[in-house]
Amino acid sequence: MDALKLFIDTHDKDRGTFPDGLTEPQFADFFDQYQAACQAEGVVVMQVGVGLGDGRAFCLTLAPDAEAVRRAHQRVGLPFDSITEVRMAAPGNLFRPRKAA
Repeated sequence: MDALKLFIDTHDKDRGTFPDGLTEPQFADFFDQYQAACQAEGVVVMQVGVGLGDGRAFCLTLAPDAEAVRRAHQRVGLPFDSITEVRMAAPGNLFRPRKAA
């Protein structure tokens, strides 16, 4: 199995990439479909941050490449603003450089 990379993709109703007026039950139904599409494309959903009132979402996924993430979105007819490969920086992880004491 190839190593998976971390991606974040963004959606915004003002850009036409998030459905305006989406309710929590509608989002829950859609999320099930999205997870199935991701599984079919070898994408693992880690987290989705969603602001229904603001009409925005941020999806954090593991995938072999950005094209797999793109295909998962296409399967459910969900446009996106961007798909970006990312590395996470947090206190104590190795990505964050340490300053000499």
